Amino acid sequence: MKKFEYITKEGLKKLKKEIERLENVERHKISLQIAEARDKGDLSENAEYDAIKEAQGFLEMNISKLKKKLSNARIIDGSKINRTRVSILSTVKVKNLTYGGEQIYTLVPEGEADLKLGKISINTPISIGLLGKQVGQITRINLPNKMKIDYEILEIYFSE
Repeated sequence: MKKFEYITKEGLKKLKKEIERLENVERHKISLQIAEARDKGDLSENAEYDAIKEAQGFLEMNISKLKKKLSNARIIDGSKINRTRVSILSTVKVKNLTYGGEQIYTLVPEGEADLKLGKISINTPISIGLLGKQVGQITRINLPNKMKIDYEILEIYFSE
């Protein structure tokens, strides 16, 4: 049974671009390095050649993994998401009632998380605690280190 992986349109573009880069740029670089190493003589005692062949294997494995991810990708249809509750693709402004301060998180598919941009995976404890909540609700987040944080949902908005 195929396991679908949900992805945004932006994530799909990035995935395709990365596959293209690996196939067209990195593959070519490794081919040139293999040719150079081969020109250095006896391949049975050529550590450089062995290392490059190993790197080539890792590259091909990575390309294969990304292509499988692409074939299993399903684009999230933002028009079918309930916009009154926290869900995937929502940006949530929360007030930390435990430690004070406010944070803004965007809940994204697993492979698109980027904490510097405030994008957190839908599978994190914070996301799980926020899912389904509405503006004004308070939720308690249970963190892996046994800490508990209370958040109040201040705003929910969507951008695509």
